[in-house]
Amino acid sequence: MVRVHYSCHHHLAMHSSRSWGANGLRGDSMQRISVVGTSGSGKTTLARQISQRLEIPHVELDYLHWKPNWVEVSDDVMRDRVSQVLSGNSWVVDGNYSKVRDIVWGRADTVVWLDYALTVIMSRVVWRTLHRVITQQEVCNGNRETWKTTFSKDSIILWALTTYNKKRREYPQLFAQPQYKHLRIVHLRSPASAQKWYNSLIF
Repeated sequence: MVRVHYSCHHHLAMHSSRSWGANGLRGDSMQRISVVGTSGSGKTTLARQISQRLEIPHVELDYLHWKPNWVEVSDDVMRDRVSQVLSGNSWVVDGNYSKVRDIVWGRADTVVWLDYALTVIMSRVVWRTLHRVITQQEVCNGNRETWKTTFSKDSIILWALTTYNKKRREYPQLFAQPQYKHLRIVHLRSPASAQKWYNSLIF
């Protein structure tokens, strides 16, 4: 198993046709993979599974973006960190940060888009948030969710709800841009289709 986390205070060293479906692909045809989708879709979980299956590093963008106490790094620092971390030949990265999309997608060969129904997303994000608050599970770099943030304007639940439709409209438009024509798009519309696609990966 290969799983790489890059924390905000970590020292940072370190073709193709388009597919609009849940078709299985040879793992060796995908070496640089971006997993995207609205909050609560399960990006990190799937990226971790891909990392294990294909034996390539897993990068969570949240670890590069957030310092302790939910302090954001500057855009320049974020872009520099992402550029360094994704300089290798193989990786799977999860996250939706538009400020580094050109770097991630510019170097990726495949984008896996988790495009689930709103009912699925909201049930997942509510359950995950409550679980994290109750258990005080660490999110990244010592940061944790609290009851205060859960019921504030910064709530991840509110964020998922208010950005859901925007993301669904935005991604097809982004995929059509000339600079991203090289990407293979794997469009997964349900957790079942995502599991089926993952199971079909051959390394």
